[in-house]
Amino acid sequence: MNLSNVYFVIGTSYAGKSTVVKNLAKKHSGIALEENYHDAKLPELDSREFPNLTYTRDLRDWHEFIRRTPDEYVTWLENVKKECEIVEFQMIEELLGKPEAQGKKIFVDTNICIETLRRISDTRHVLVMLADPEIGIHRFFDRPDPEKQFLYRLMLEEPDPQAALDNYREILTRVMSKESYEELLHSGFRVLFREEERSQEETVRLAEEIFGLE
Repeated sequence: MNLSNVYFVIGTSYAGKSTVVKNLAKKHSGIALEENYHDAKLPELDSREFPNLTYTRDLRDWHEFIRRTPDEYVTWLENVKKECEIVEFQMIEELLGKPEAQGKKIFVDTNICIETLRRISDTRHVLVMLADPEIGIHRFFDRPDPEKQFLYRLMLEEPDPQAALDNYREILTRVMSKESYEELLHSGFRVLFREEERSQEETVRLAEEIFGLE
């Protein structure tokens, strides 16, 4: 694939990845592949080939999802990321072949791992966005998006809601670990840190500078 017009954004939760991807695409008349864009392929995935991605698709009782131990959850998530890479590359390749994408810049909120991005791209096409992991851990359920509120309601339905919440916060602590943060910070790609006082417009300008966009 020719990825010269593809710009990848990777990083931690609450860092503003989806927002900057959407705003860059709008400003540059490009295409935004926003958070979890691979979900569009989910209905057609074979569970034998993608057992981790299809786990939630085929789940009958969502209480099972929140009852998993932190070890089980983290193992599942790592495998999800590997399967996501395959699906994301398929979708990017399909998009690059479409007439409407020719000559357009494509901005991707990606699950592709740092090691793969080092192989396929360069410092002018990858942006790392970071927020303090504590924000994601302690404000996870503050967001109004339906998925997080759905999980929150499930925990409140458990026989011991506080134990369910504590278990999930331990999961978040594992997922948003200092080690993961440090790996992204020292990836070799340019980094933007979350700053509450910075406007979306200012963030876009900083991202443009990193990507070498006019």
